[in-house]
Amino acid sequence: MDIPAKLVMELRRLTGAGMMDCKKALIEAGGDLDKARDHLRAKGLKDAGKKAGRATSEGLMGTYVHHNRKLAAMVEVLCETDFVARNEDFIELARQLAMHVAAANPAPRYLTRDEVPAADVEREKAIFLEQVKDKPEQIRAKIVEGKLNSFFAESVLLEQPYSMDTSKGSVSDVLNQAKSKAGFGENIILRRFMRWEISDDIPLPGGDDTSDE
Repeated sequence: MDIPAKLVMELRRLTGAGMMDCKKALIEAGGDLDKARDHLRAKGLKDAGKKAGRATSEGLMGTYVHHNRKLAAMVEVLCETDFVARNEDFIELARQLAMHVAAANPAPRYLTRDEVPAADVEREKAIFLEQVKDKPEQIRAKIVEGKLNSFFAESVLLEQPYSMDTSKGSVSDVLNQAKSKAGFGENIILRRFMRWEISDDIPLPGGDDTSDE
């Protein structure tokens, strides 16, 4: 099947995958861009799973300071080798992740779902159960599960929709796609993040309430 170069370039723009991977995905999808993108995302998740256990001893800090100098964010992104850490695309990935943290509304409070205190989850669940108490019993659990997932998608960084390009899915999806990106091919981890904002009700960095998130 003859795949137009323009279509290959568009898929590469959307996914960050290599040219040959994009062309192969489009051929397998019969030229359907959406199906090809789903195929590459699935492949990225599969490849990411293979790399997940590999040691990450290199990396860098990605930073962003808003033009008004009143909002800033920093992320620590790790990889396996110094070669990838110095890659311009990897540097840009770290910067974009810092921009997401700065722009996220609501701002993320935790990195992973496991970091959310069990007491907070139970409190949210109790509120959701109260909200659906008049719904048919057979659908209550499903509704509460959906509301909890929405709660995690707001408060957990890795589960937030990626604000820099929502077509790429969540922040976790972006990291998984990066692991299979041409020029990377390594385990990539977002280890820590911090966000600061000058306002009436948010303390300045260095105050008693400042902590790693």
